[in-house]
Amino acid sequence: MGKRKKAEKSKFKFRSTQRFQRPDPRFNCMVVTKFVNLLMQDGKKSVARKVFYDAMDLLAKKVPDSDPLDTFRTAVSNVIPMLEVRSRRVGGATYQVPMEVSRKRGQSLAIRTIMGTVRGRGGKPMAERIADELAAAYRKEGASITWRENTHKMAEANKLFAHYAW
Repeated sequence: MGKRKKAEKSKFKFRSTQRFQRPDPRFNCMVVTKFVNLLMQDGKKSVARKVFYDAMDLLAKKVPDSDPLDTFRTAVSNVIPMLEVRSRRVGGATYQVPMEVSRKRGQSLAIRTIMGTVRGRGGKPMAERIADELAAAYRKEGASITWRENTHKMAEANKLFAHYAW
C-alpha cells in the first residue's frame, strides 16, 4: 500500500520546465518559448504569444533585410555576456570574482535583461518596445548592450581576484 501511494503522489509533483518545454507553434524555436514565458504575466500565455508575434512582425519591418527569427536570435546572442562577477566571501572580506558564464545561463541572462529594459520603458505598446529593443540589440546598440558592456567592465576591473574562482 505504501508503494502505491508514493507512485500516485509523484505524478502530481512539480516537473522541470526545462525538460518538458515545447517549442513555440509559429517558429518552432525553444528560445522563443523561453522569451514568451518570461514575457507572460498571470499565466496568460496566449496574450504573451500575441504580443511577441506582433513584435516579430514589427521587427521584420524595422530590419527588412533579414528573417525576423534570425534577427531575434542574433539580438539575443549579442546581449549574452561572456563574463560576470560573483561575490565570494574569503576570510572576512567579500570579493567580486569574475567568472565565465555558461551558455544556458548566458541565454537566460540575455532574455531577462532584454525584458527588463523593455518593461522599464513606457509610452508605447509592449510589442513596439520589444521590437525596438531587439532591433537595437541586433545593431549592437541600446540599453541591453550597455548592460552587457558594463558587466564585462566590472569583470575586467576585478580580474585581480580571478584566482578566487573555484
